[in-house]
Amino acid sequence: MALPFDLRALRVFVTVADRAGFSAAARELHVAQSAISQTIANLERQLELILFHRHERRIALTPEGEELYAHARELLERAESTHLAMRELHGLVKGEVRIGIPSMLGSYYFPPLLMGFKAQHPGIRLTVVEAGARRLQRMIAAGELDLGVVVDDEQSRPMERRHLTREEMVVCVPRTHAFARRRSVTAEEFFQEPLVLFQDGYFHREFVEALSRQTGLTANVAFQSNLIPLTKAIVRQGFGITTFLRRVVDEPGLAAVSFANPAWLDLSLAWAQDAYLSRAESAFVQYVIAHRDAL
Repeated sequence: MALPFDLRALRVFVTVADRAGFSAAARELHVAQSAISQTIANLERQLELILFHRHERRIALTPEGEELYAHARELLERAESTHLAMRELHGLVKGEVRIGIPSMLGSYYFPPLLMGFKAQHPGIRLTVVEAGARRLQRMIAAGELDLGVVVDDEQSRPMERRHLTREEMVVCVPRTHAFARRRSVTAEEFFQEPLVLFQDGYFHREFVEALSRQTGLTANVAFQSNLIPLTKAIVRQGFGITTFLRRVVDEPGLAAVSFANPAWLDLSLAWAQDAYLSRAESAFVQYVIAHRDAL
């Protein structure tokens, strides 16, 4: 049976949807806008469906367009993986590994692994993206990242994962704080203090929100920042306290104190389920797993 579209038409369709316009899609694909418009018109005619609502200054997917978009993205990702697999049969290796790392891990855990891998494979380009753990999961699912470090929990279960490390989440306070002389702090005591927290989407924030739900206590959020140096400065000056992985707190002026019920996070290297890993990506996974004891 002859199909009413080809991969090129689907690529044009997805780009128009992603860029919300024919002109923007034409610029990205380096073709004339008229060619983009004609491709979409032909696709709609062949499918006998209207794929876009056309407004004066913007476009939007119709319900039929939304349905095609979901299938088209999956088909294009599989086609790209197939093309890569065929290239590698000829000994070609993908020249880039795109990995997403939450900021705490990127700053304090991963630099030695990244540098060590680069030393062994100087021809492979590493692109490192910093974002919250949940956003990284979405980017992997969308094919925007090859690999990412995620919290090993229910939300990451559908992904392929390799365990990296288990780290304690601790209370971070200035050395002058009364908690600094304690061996542990209860959740109730923690929530009585002004808190400096990451924004939504980071495992740091999710940890505090989960603790809030468990105890029925409300967080007193004094500051929100995804910048670790700024958060540390706020804590050091006594304007609030926070939580970090223990290793992140190891510096003058700050103290790490365990929760009364010690809190641990399991962290894994993950990628999309059933995704094809190139030789470069497989090599990176193998290198990280072989050297994870250094974390």
